[in-house]
Amino acid sequence: MSTTQKTHKLAVTAMLAAAATVLMALDFPIPFLIPPFVKMDFSELPALLAAFSIGPLSGAAVCLVKNLINLAMSSTNGVGELCNFLLGVCFVIPAGLIYQYKKTRMGALLGALAGAAVMAICSIPVNYFISYPFYTVFMPLDTIIGMYQELIPSVDGLLACLIIFNAPFTLLKGLLDMVLAFLVYKPLSPLLHR
Repeated sequence: MSTTQKTHKLAVTAMLAAAATVLMALDFPIPFLIPPFVKMDFSELPALLAAFSIGPLSGAAVCLVKNLINLAMSSTNGVGELCNFLLGVCFVIPAGLIYQYKKTRMGALLGALAGAAVMAICSIPVNYFISYPFYTVFMPLDTIIGMYQELIPSVDGLLACLIIFNAPFTLLKGLLDMVLAFLVYKPLSPLLHR
């Protein structure tokens, strides 16, 4: 690989990391789907674009950089950023690997679907063992579960909350990022590949 190619890949990764950092700051709640402390953002979109255009390691680098930058504004002592990084990598690595193997529109679709599914499944242990133990330092677990029960009163226990709410929410997030990637990839392709 020439120096020009390396420089281009580094520049594109940095540009996408900057975009991901901004998108991460533009998070918003969807209170009718999930308790308002769980927020939606589209910061994995640039990471997915990086995974498709440069490779899965570039996608992971975008996830790392955006979370390192957001540490300066963290309200979770870095726990939220750690979890965001882990789930982002769960999304972009499978997507990028599958697309590298099959560089077609169908390969991109299968990769993004697989990545979204892996991210959703991994959200259960990541939230159960990392996120929510941190949240319970500031808010009793019963209060957290009560916020889920406001949406579905029969839900019982943290694990049930994560399976019924968080995993589908995370899957939705991945699917929305996938749709957006399909919409913007072609127009951005000259910039990503030049």
